[in-house]
Amino acid sequence: MTSCPFCDIVNGTGPVSLVHEDELTIAFIPLQPIYPGACIVIPKAHIDHFTDLPDELAAQVMVVSQRIGRKIMKIYQPLKVGMVVHGFGVRHAHLNLIPQYHPLDITYKHLAYIEDGNVKFSEKYLPHPTRDELDALAEILRLDD
Repeated sequence: MTSCPFCDIVNGTGPVSLVHEDELTIAFIPLQPIYPGACIVIPKAHIDHFTDLPDELAAQVMVVSQRIGRKIMKIYQPLKVGMVVHGFGVRHAHLNLIPQYHPLDITYKHLAYIEDGNVKFSEKYLPHPTRDELDALAEILRLDD
């Protein structure tokens, strides 16, 4: 196993609930989706910083994200679909698609909690869906190529 879980997915050795795959990109459901419809789009090439992607590859990531985003809007009807590239977590460029039902959804408000009088952030309170549940979410968003 490599040190990059996204490369494991690209290489076919990591578990994935696949939404889309083409020559340059893969889109899949995150392990702990904040809402149904949350999705991650990555380039197949291992490039850490999104800003280091060649223009053509960055454009393909965005085109795939737009197509999935439109499907999220149609199926789940959020107010908006947020697109976030924050560069932390997994050191492999990725774009997060987040259905937004409230303006703070884009800030990952679901990660915030108060402990000892301080605001902290953690994934510990997010749902932990089974692989079958993740696969069902992926099937709903799968693009018709």
